[in-house]
Amino acid sequence: MLVTAPAHAAPPASLRLDAGVAEPVDGLAAGARAAFDLAAATGDYVRGEIAVTAGRFDLDLVGPGGHHVRRLASDLDAPGGFQFIVAEAPVRLVVTARTGGGGATLSVAAKVAPAAQKAPTAQFVSPAIAALATHVAAGGSTDAFWQERARQGTPLVEPGPPGMAVVTFVARGARRNVRLLGAPSGDHEWMDRLGESDTWFRSFLVPEDTRLSYKLAPDVPDLPGTPREQRMAILATAQADPLNPAPWPTLAPDPFNQESTLELPRAPAQPGLDDRGAPKGTLAEFRLRSARLGNARTITLYTPAGFDPADQRNVLLLVFDARAYLTKVPTPTILDNLIANRRLPPMIAAFISEVDPRTRAHELPGNPAFADFMAEQVLPLVGEKTGTRIPASRTILAGSSFGGLAAATIALRHPDRFGNAIALSGSFWWHPDDAPADAPEHVADLVARSPRKAVRFHLTAGMFEAGHTGTAGILDTSRHLRDVLRAKDYDVSYREYAGGHDYLVWRGALADALLALVPRL
Repeated sequence: MLVTAPAHAAPPASLRLDAGVAEPVDGLAAGARAAFDLAAATGDYVRGEIAVTAGRFDLDLVGPGGHHVRRLASDLDAPGGFQFIVAEAPVRLVVTARTGGGGATLSVAAKVAPAAQKAPTAQFVSPAIAALATHVAAGGSTDAFWQERARQGTPLVEPGPPGMAVVTFVARGARRNVRLLGAPSGDHEWMDRLGESDTWFRSFLVPEDTRLSYKLAPDVPDLPGTPREQRMAILATAQADPLNPAPWPTLAPDPFNQESTLELPRAPAQPGLDDRGAPKGTLAEFRLRSARLGNARTITLYTPAGFDPADQRNVLLLVFDARAYLTKVPTPTILDNLIANRRLPPMIAAFISEVDPRTRAHELPGNPAFADFMAEQVLPLVGEKTGTRIPASRTILAGSSFGGLAAATIALRHPDRFGNAIALSGSFWWHPDDAPADAPEHVADLVARSPRKAVRFHLTAGMFEAGHTGTAGILDTSRHLRDVLRAKDYDVSYREYAGGHDYLVWRGALADALLALVPRL
C-alpha cells in the first residue's frame, strides 16, 4: 500500500489493481490518499468492494489527466460495494481517509469487456418453448408448433415440480407486442417474443388446482396520457384466445366480449352449477329510489320453488353487483340446485344493481349512507315483497371486490339487520382518504378498535391476488383481516383459491361460502 499526502497535495503515486486481487489500505493519516491504477479498458463494466474495518473513507473514480469522474463511496465506515462503466481509460481508484489510523481492503470482483456484456442464454420454464427456441434458432419454422396448438388447444400445460404445473400462454402474429389479462401474476403481463419469429409466449409455474379466465391483447397502442389511460388502452384489443377450446361465456357476439378459461384437472368442484332439472325459483324486478343517495336502482328478487313465507328455515341473501351475479355467477341456478339437493335451506335472494361504475366506486367502499340505504330501504322492501321477517342471524350480505368490502362494513354498521357477511376477494386494502398513515386497512382497523359485533364472516382470496410495487394486495389484507377477526373472537371461516380476481373463481366461491356459513346459522 502506498501512503500519500493529503488531498490538497500533488496527485499521489499509485499501485496497479487487477480483478480478483485485494489491496490493503492501512495507516493513512486523516486526509491522506491511496491511489490504484485500474487494469481496465474503455467500456469495461467494473464491480468491486471497499471493505472498511476501522475508520472512515471516501472512494473516488478518477479519469485520464486526474479529473474527478464519480464518487463511489462517501464517509464509509463498513464494507460497501461499487460498480461503474469505464467511460474513458485509463482510470484510477482513489481512497481518501476521513480519519487517521483506519484500515480497509480494496478489491475488484468482476471486470467485463464490452464484447462479453451479453445477457445469458434465456432459460425457458416450458420445455415445449425451449425446444421451439432451439428449432427457430437453427432456422426452423414455427408452423408445426402452431398446427399442434390448433389440435391440442391453448394454453400449454406441462408437468412442473410436485403439486405444480407449467402453464404457457401463447399468441401468434402480433407485430409490436402482446399483453395478457388475467395472468397468474395478478397483473397485465407483457408476453415475450421468441426471437424474430411470429410466436409470443409467457410461462408461469402454478398450483395444480388452478382455475382462471384470461384474454390476449395483441398490438396494444402506446398512447400519450396518464398511466391509467395507457393501462386502459389494453381494452382496445383484448379478446379471447382463438385457440382456447373453452371460451366464456359460450355464446357472445364476438371474441372481444369473451374470455378464455383454464381449469386444471385438480381445480375444485363448483357446487350447484350443473343444471340437473331442479325446480326453478322465480325472479321479479323492482325499482327503488333513494332520496339520500340521489339515485334509483333495480332490485331483482329471487324466491325458491315452493316458497313458504312462514317457513322458519328461510334464509335471506343480499348480493351486490346484480348483473354479474345473475349472469357470470348464475346465482339463481346455484340456489335452485343446492336447495333441491337439500344442501341449503330455502333461500330468498335480493340482487342489488349498481347505478354505474363511478357511483359503485363511491357507494360500496365504507359508505355510511349506502349502508343505511341497505338497512332502511332494501331490507324492508324485501320483507314487504316476500311477506317475511327474517332475523339478522339468518340474513347474509355477499359481494366480491368492493362488494365484499361493502358486505363487511355494512354488517359491522348494522349487525341488528345483517348478521352474516361473505366477502369474495374483498378489497380490504381500501381506506378513506383521511385515514391515518398507520391505518391503511380500514376494515381491519375498524374491527380492532370496536367492540365485537354479532356478525359471522366468510372470507376468500385468490393466491394470485398478491400486492404489487410495495402495496398490500387482496391476499395479504384478507389474511390480515381474518387474523384480526379471530383475535376479536369473531366466528370467521376462510378459504383461498388458486386463481385471481375472477368471476370464474367466484361462481364456485359463492356456493362454497354458503355451504360453509349457512349450516352454522
